[in-house]
Amino acid sequence: MISHPDSRPARRAALTALLTTSLFLTACSSGTGSSSSGDSGRARSGGTLTFAVGSDAGCVDPQQVASNDTVYSLRQVVDSLTDQDPRTGKIVPWLAKSWDISPDTTTFTFHLRSGVTFSDGTPLTAQVVKDNFDAVPKLGALGVLAEGYLSGVQSTSVVDPLTVRVKFKQPNAQFLQATSTFSLGIESSASVKKSPQQRCSQGVVGSGPFTLKQYVQNQSVTLARRAKYAWGSTLWTKKGEAYLDRLVFKVVPEAGVRVGSLQSGQVDAISSVGKANEAALKGGQLSLLRRANPGNVFNLGLNNSRPLLKDAKVRQAILFAVDRQQIVDAVFPTGTQPATSILAHTTPDYANLGSDLTYDAAKAKSLLESAGWKTGSDGVRTKNGTRLSLAVTWFANAATNQPALELIQQQLKAVGIDVVLKERQITQFAPTLQSGDFDVVWGNVTRADPDILRSSFSTKLANFYRLPASPLDSLLSRQAATTDAAERKQLVRQAQQLLVRNAYVVPVVELETQLGAAKKVHRLDFEASSRIQLHDTWIG
Repeated sequence: MISHPDSRPARRAALTALLTTSLFLTACSSGTGSSSSGDSGRARSGGTLTFAVGSDAGCVDPQQVASNDTVYSLRQVVDSLTDQDPRTGKIVPWLAKSWDISPDTTTFTFHLRSGVTFSDGTPLTAQVVKDNFDAVPKLGALGVLAEGYLSGVQSTSVVDPLTVRVKFKQPNAQFLQATSTFSLGIESSASVKKSPQQRCSQGVVGSGPFTLKQYVQNQSVTLARRAKYAWGSTLWTKKGEAYLDRLVFKVVPEAGVRVGSLQSGQVDAISSVGKANEAALKGGQLSLLRRANPGNVFNLGLNNSRPLLKDAKVRQAILFAVDRQQIVDAVFPTGTQPATSILAHTTPDYANLGSDLTYDAAKAKSLLESAGWKTGSDGVRTKNGTRLSLAVTWFANAATNQPALELIQQQLKAVGIDVVLKERQITQFAPTLQSGDFDVVWGNVTRADPDILRSSFSTKLANFYRLPASPLDSLLSRQAATTDAAERKQLVRQAQQLLVRNAYVVPVVELETQLGAAKKVHRLDFEASSRIQLHDTWIG
């Protein structure tokens, strides 16, 4: 077994190099991208941070949400077994003080900290962790991320009250990083015994630095500081309780209203700042914070089972018809990069496939011509009486979504593809994917590990985008299993190439998380997946 005690430096072996692979992420503002006013002055306790977000996922269970606007609040309620250093990618202790991993990465044994309690007073034990992991497969449509991380699990067993062992049927090297995510945040046994629907509507009990006090759907989430909290991540600066008394997340869908609320002092921070509002937040008593998200870039997620999209030439024509740089320049925050793969450049084992994603309208037209699609009188191509028309479903959880898609709509029209934009509430994201009732879905998925490709595109898992079985499945399974860092890098590269060159998905632009904050807000920290961690945040 490979052992990882709290104080022992990371081993140099190939397995550990893989499990704690370096992750260098770009950031800005106050020199670090983690604080709106640096670390000057003495930190003080107390006060309320009011944070305006653009949407509400309609669920207050961190194991069942994926939208950043909702993750921002719920991440503060639960702790994870491990944490991931946003500067290096290293996995470090949190609820687990140490862990052992079998050489073949099929067995993970976690040694828990003693004295940890949930906000209902019950203790953290190995049985609680087992209850959490055993309940994940029952979450259904909203638990896709958590289910993917635990896919192939054979058993979770209690070794002793503070030691839990997770065994997989096949090697599963990605699992250690998965234990650092909010999707596998640990909830009380009473919470995980509830139905997924009850957990979504009523909330959950966690061991985190804040507790859920009130949830009003589509209006607000209110959290209160947890008294006597004393088991924070080893990455955090402050020991013990959080600084802030309360956190209030208000749902404000209109980007301009969020900006105005920050300028007027009605709120202290806002999410999803687009290019159009950057100038208004520069200078004075306001700051912009930004950080590039790892994982799957914003993309046109194609339903590969649709008749029109079964044709590789049509899919490839869409890929070449998108002018990514124009979209970045017109819509997205300063520093945003056009997609050069399905993975963002900040993701471990990213491969630069920019040459495969070059804008080429002439090539797009040629592909459609060769596939038999002829331009009609209205400029839309037809074949055997069928118009080349696609509906793109999108969700109002980011200010950049609509203007980006309106540009894509124009770009595809220029090569003869008609696009209809269909807006849905973010609460419909998972049901839409699960139903398969879509042509194209606009979205991204953040994770600081390339195994996000397996969760998203393996036909052996949810396969929401209805890919056909292909050699891609083997590549995705093997990259999750291998203990050889060099081999994994090559497998992940090949998987990216298959996805892009077959145009199973159309990468468009990387996600650059950009927040606005008052300069009185200190240590508004990004974690490894570019969400926020508010334990060390203070106002003064």
